[in-house]
Amino acid sequence: MIRICVIGDIGSGKTHISKLLAGTKYPLFNADYEVGKIYASSRQVFAKLKKAIPKFIKSFPTQKQELTEAILNNKNNLRKIINIIHPEVRKKMNLFLAKNKKKKILVLDIPLLLENKLNVPEDVIIFVSAKQKLIKKNLQKRFGYNKKTVDLLKKIQLDAERKKLAADIIIENDFKRKQTRLRVKQILDNIVI
Repeated sequence: MIRICVIGDIGSGKTHISKLLAGTKYPLFNADYEVGKIYASSRQVFAKLKKAIPKFIKSFPTQKQELTEAILNNKNNLRKIINIIHPEVRKKMNLFLAKNKKKKILVLDIPLLLENKLNVPEDVIIFVSAKQKLIKKNLQKRFGYNKKTVDLLKKIQLDAERKKLAADIIIENDFKRKQTRLRVKQILDNIVI
């Protein structure tokens, strides 16, 4: 099995690139999507969050806006949230890997792959790079965008240069769909022999 792991800065287009890589042929694990599902469906996670940051967590399902308020109120709340949610995401990832262990290729969209040491030496790591002004424009389109929250999240990530050094492939994302599709096709052609 080949694991294609997509990393990059917040707002660089990792999810879009991951979806293009997976297409309809390869299973895709998207950590951010799994986090959203956990917040929406896990009463156990809700209870842990309510206990850890009771002033901010009001009612089930867990609302991202409440988490954002908690983080902005006290940056230590980010660590509390991470300590609750990351083990749950890791469980989901392990289930995904076990379920798809016989597949030829898997695509993993895990923003904190390197930081959480989830990669293995055989992984094909793709770093999605983009100009800061394009990243900023992309982030501002997101519902609930908050610059302070993004800045705090960036602080828990390795810097772009260290991620680039760990990558096997770097994709320069200019957010032009046709060029991005062509680059992804070239990469898949080189990986899938």
